[in-house]
Amino acid sequence: MSEKLMIKALNEAIDEEMKRDENVFVIGEDVARMGGSWQVTAGLLGKYGNERVIDAPISEQGYTSMSLGQCVMGRRPVIEIMFVDMMTFAYDSIVNQAAKMHTFTGGILNAPMVIRGAQGVGGGIGCHHSQSIEGWFMNVPGLKIVSPSTPADAKGLLKSAIRDNNPVLFCEHKALYQTTGEVPDDDYIIPLGKGKIVKEGKDLTIIASQLMLAFTMAVVPQLEKEGISVEVIDPRTIKPFDKELLCESAKKTGRVMIVHEDCRTGGYGAEFASTIYEECMSYMKKPIVRLCGADAVIPYGPAEWYLFPSKDSILKAAQDIMK
Repeated sequence: MSEKLMIKALNEAIDEEMKRDENVFVIGEDVARMGGSWQVTAGLLGKYGNERVIDAPISEQGYTSMSLGQCVMGRRPVIEIMFVDMMTFAYDSIVNQAAKMHTFTGGILNAPMVIRGAQGVGGGIGCHHSQSIEGWFMNVPGLKIVSPSTPADAKGLLKSAIRDNNPVLFCEHKALYQTTGEVPDDDYIIPLGKGKIVKEGKDLTIIASQLMLAFTMAVVPQLEKEGISVEVIDPRTIKPFDKELLCESAKKTGRVMIVHEDCRTGGYGAEFASTIYEECMSYMKKPIVRLCGADAVIPYGPAEWYLFPSKDSILKAAQDIMK
């Protein structure tokens, strides 16, 4: 195990998969000479050349559509969208083409593409650069959605996503790029669709990912001091999510709180909650609590923090559900 930045872990995942499979290539704005706006692709141009690390023009629709054509020819693109908010420019290519490729060709063709980018609060850079987009794509059959929270998970999940034969949206939280964590030194993958128990407990289940997981873990010691035993679950893959893991924990604790940055209305927490109710209604001691981003346009600057769950609001919601 080595201590690594999340950026480094992501970079290693792409590097190792490009080394393993010559059909893997990287494309996006400034990903080659500049190494990406977030430096996730730094150094890859020197190793693999400009036929496998490609600087694209500012046309998300153009290079995503072109990459889909490359999939049909047997290649495996890793597409960087500078901010996930800009995936809307490529929405048709992702939703109406890539997600349906396997089905409408009767399994003859696939779309093994990873579309990755930065999301979330933390930069104060306004409504076009601070959104979380899992909910926008949640109800699209044929798509997988991944939201890693730690460097180790980011690397293992990205390697799995690159090897997957269907399109994967890989959402990286910009506020976590500079965080560090232990990452295995050997080659490993983390299967898509499997969540993990970050901390075991018996009184309350909190489901959280990315920055909200970090906030949750920061308040757990205070809850434990108050005699509340908290189980914390990181879903890791938002779609397909680990229904069995969520339901097992809900049955054990009888109390569930779901925390995410995405807007409350149509957010993926609603799908988690409805699934838990359908499977575990008789086990629930209290109604499920959803603590989510506000249904509001994100303002520019530090004011953005007022729209999202905080350590204080997570602590209070957890205390309230235990009353």
